[in-house]
Amino acid sequence: MAIILGENRYGKLENRVFRVTRHGDTHEILDLNVSVQLSGDFAQCHLQGDNSKVLATDSQKNTVFALSQKHGAMEPEAFGLLLARHFIESHAPVTAVEVCLEKFDWDRITARGKPHPRAFRRNGSLTRVATVRAQRAGEKIHAHITSGIEGLVILKTSDSEFKGFMRDAFCTLPQTTDRILATELRARWRWNAIDSAALEKIDWEKSHRDTLDTLLCTFAEHHSLSLQHTLYAMGEAVLEQQTNIGAIRVSLPNKHHFLVDLAAFGQDNSNEVYIAADRPYGCIEAVVTRDDAPPPPETWPNW
Repeated sequence: MAIILGENRYGKLENRVFRVTRHGDTHEILDLNVSVQLSGDFAQCHLQGDNSKVLATDSQKNTVFALSQKHGAMEPEAFGLLLARHFIESHAPVTAVEVCLEKFDWDRITARGKPHPRAFRRNGSLTRVATVRAQRAGEKIHAHITSGIEGLVILKTSDSEFKGFMRDAFCTLPQTTDRILATELRARWRWNAIDSAALEKIDWEKSHRDTLDTLLCTFAEHHSLSLQHTLYAMGEAVLEQQTNIGAIRVSLPNKHHFLVDLAAFGQDNSNEVYIAADRPYGCIEAVVTRDDAPPPPETWPNW
């Protein structure tokens, strides 16, 4: 029986990069959480304790901060691609890089009716995420990029039904043609392009804004017969409007709002007072994809 070394990687995780860009008295801020992991010719480090091909994780951390300063504020996907290309092009033992990024948004504080040029408050409504995995491909570098959001709580008070579902001996759920539909949106979408030069031409900020607007607009306007029904409509709308996105994976946990029975107090609760229950909850997940989309890369995230 032989014992062999399997897949392996290493890196520096959760480098908190907070960058201030000054335009005179007006400042812009960028708040990122960046994790880097390298794969490549590192077997002798594991098997023999030979570190000669190892780029220290401390050096990886320093690279993240140095390139942030050198290249200025960048969208998460663009910065992840920059880092991945740097590690592959600068260090021969490295054959593949994965960079995972989170972006935290800040809004300007309104002071005396005007946005303050140097004071901010954290916007906790959602977290923007991106994953970049790049690898050598002969003379080129190929990269698979997924973008996404998580933590966005959304709700609508009508235009949602749930009826006609299977009933068995344990079913107690009543059917409804008018309910509150609430969820916490989590989505990842992957790009068709893999050539790093082509990826560099994408307007990441506009694409993020357009995708989020499409998801929210569809949720708001779609007459829902189930959360599954709405999930598919949201994914379908994104793919129809952005042809460079190959697939989108959406997770929609139900944030249940149950109508409170006030009959014992002689009160008729006509869809007015609910109890918001945080658990247990249903969770609906699916991938919506183009039939000609490239197969998912290794970076295609699992929940």
